[in-house]
Amino acid sequence: MYPARRSVLSMTVLPEKMHTRFTALVNIRYPIVQGGLSHLSYAELAAAVSEAGGLGQLGCACFATPEELRSDIQKVRQLTTQPFGVNFPIGHVALDGFLDVALEEQVAAISITGGNPEKLLRAIQQSGVAVKTMVLVAGVRAAQKAEQLGAHAIIAVGFEGGGHLGRDDIGTTVLVPRILDSVKIPVLASGGFADGRGLAAALALGADGIELGTRFVAVRESNAHPTYQQALVEARETDTVIIERAIGRPARVLKGTIPNAILSIEHELEQSNASPEERLQRLLPHIRGIINTRASLEGNLEEGFVWAGQAIGLINDIPTTRELIERTVSQAYQQTQRLHNLFD
Repeated sequence: MYPARRSVLSMTVLPEKMHTRFTALVNIRYPIVQGGLSHLSYAELAAAVSEAGGLGQLGCACFATPEELRSDIQKVRQLTTQPFGVNFPIGHVALDGFLDVALEEQVAAISITGGNPEKLLRAIQQSGVAVKTMVLVAGVRAAQKAEQLGAHAIIAVGFEGGGHLGRDDIGTTVLVPRILDSVKIPVLASGGFADGRGLAAALALGADGIELGTRFVAVRESNAHPTYQQALVEARETDTVIIERAIGRPARVLKGTIPNAILSIEHELEQSNASPEERLQRLLPHIRGIINTRASLEGNLEEGFVWAGQAIGLINDIPTTRELIERTVSQAYQQTQRLHNLFD
């Protein structure tokens, strides 16, 4: 099916390259993208993903200033010669200065998440810089709109994913085919993936690759606190809850003391029929970034919360990024060969 070699790490068949529309688009070996993990998408992780054959990303929300982003972009280039991207989460910080830096540095790809991508896509197009753009969506209409605005690829995130999700609770295996039927540009599947079986399943659905978020938290190059990483290893797929529904931006997190308190507040707000402004004002002190970093970076899970998707049920170790990507691709190869043999 693909040219293959033996992996020194796993001693199993490892395709030299996978050929999808997305790997061709951004010139990478394997159709695996690292999500723009909040407070965790720094140079070491992004470079490790790209060097191993995927597409690593820096998260501009990780940086206080555009020059800090520039410094990490240059650091990635010291660590790898492979393509990498920058993630832009709408609504977190003012993005203009960060976008200028990403374009000046001519990164290979830019992903846009969390809101209307039109302003950023227009600015990228007007810059004349040859950067590939990806837009994360959770529904068909948003995917079609992104395509109309000139995005080069779609990331379709299903209900299983960690962090902020769509409002319609649509699972990945339904969402991805629906979006594939609705657009012509490459589509990546996101939400519920952690291994090669997931990659093979996404390809079988017709997707051009996958985006992994939670799984890349639990690798050695991640700056996530070891307590956070170990919690992902020990958790089951039922150990997540969705917060922030009361303010219209549902997000999946690991169960814990703070998420339970947030859910209790949200229940009270729903019962009292509070206005949108009252809901945001009441919840904001409990969902600020510092509450997240208290757990994700400092390891205090009892006084903060961490993002996590249902794929935690498939996370059993903390490998190197290269080990994770190579065994994911190898397992996907084996699964696709098994499926092929069913038709002999």
